Amino acid sequence: METDEAQPRAHLAALVLARGGSKGIPLKNIKLLAGVPLIGWVLRAAIDAGVFHSVWVSTDHDEIEKVAKQFGAQVHRRSPEVSQDSSTSLETIREFLNHHHEVDIVGNIQATSPCLHPSDLIKVANLIQKEGFDSVFSVVRRHQFRWSEVKKGENKMTEPQNLNPAKRYRRQDWPGELYENGSFYFAKRHLIEKGYLQGGKMAYYEMRAEHSVDIDIDIDWPIAEQRVLSFGYFGKDPLKEVKLLVCSVDGCLTNGRIYVTEDHKEMVSYDYRDIVGINLLKKRGIQVRLISERDCSKSLSAMQLGCVAEVNATNKIQVLEDWQKDIGLSWKEVAYLGNEESDVECLKKAGMSGVPADACALAQKAAGYICKSSGGCGAVREFAEHIFLLLEKVNSARKQMEEVNSAGEDTGGK
Repeated sequence: METDEAQPRAHLAALVLARGGSKGIPLKNIKLLAGVPLIGWVLRAAIDAGVFHSVWVSTDHDEIEKVAKQFGAQVHRRSPEVSQDSSTSLETIREFLNHHHEVDIVGNIQATSPCLHPSDLIKVANLIQKEGFDSVFSVVRRHQFRWSEVKKGENKMTEPQNLNPAKRYRRQDWPGELYENGSFYFAKRHLIEKGYLQGGKMAYYEMRAEHSVDIDIDIDWPIAEQRVLSFGYFGKDPLKEVKLLVCSVDGCLTNGRIYVTEDHKEMVSYDYRDIVGINLLKKRGIQVRLISERDCSKSLSAMQLGCVAEVNATNKIQVLEDWQKDIGLSWKEVAYLGNEESDVECLKKAGMSGVPADACALAQKAAGYICKSSGGCGAVREFAEHIFLLLEKVNSARKQMEEVNSAGEDTGGK
């Protein structure tokens, strides 16, 4: 006897709200965080999770729309009515649903949560699609003792809220409390249309504390970058240790300007910080090779970098492929720093790719990291530092895996 075909699953849409206006940091949603636009971190996680029928960004700004599409999201242009400082998330989501009748469930993901991982989103999708919950929201566990507030002028004492001062818990003896962290709110259409993001059969999803990073709170950008580099999601493929950096000379190592003397000699300028960056890479055992579309042999010789260089390179990707094969490296072990259209294919192939701040638009779109520094003004040194930070992440992951394997061996693999 034939069984009935399974009913089609409800349309689950990821929706990231990204208004152009910001009271704090202008265009914060696309400000670079560890070389990636802030919104790009959550879009990458949502798309790689593979559980959403569609991934959307609701915005009122052209530049945010451009970045959203670059990361593979669709864009809903929100109306001015829900783009005000006073507009609520619920109002914006309801407007989105009014225009997209195919959507049954909305996973509202906050753009300011760059340490969100696909594994979190997959588990939440299962809760709401397979286990029948109407709404699921993210929380984090905190071990903080709370006291009542005493306002200025009040003649009373503060009181403990969640502890007995005579018997304070040790952290390991107290499970702590659950707090909303704002990373995401999933809800079915019928709840949202009634004016709720949380309701019906509710469930919380507890995120790991290290993944609970909120840029609205962690307003110190350098600290947030360190957190993301340590705990962020960098894509489906595991990171590998970089063993070769290929750097385009013109526009990366130099600023792209060529000075011509009266006797027709060419001169270029470079930043000594970039030379230090190259030397630091070499000390870490990372080969550095240079590539240029013009004949800059004399300039490179004068810099005394001691790097293999290919000049008059009319086909950069072919040069890169030849080097990669000759050294015997996988693409994941190759980093590339470029700045022009001729670098785009190399940027796409390399496991780690970067561009200076003043690189052309096509190169920026293809790169995984956009430097704060311009070409010839410290971009190479900055990209070297980025490589070092990611190497720390690779080494940390390797140690964790070794510890797990060691624990398995100690218990006889049980």
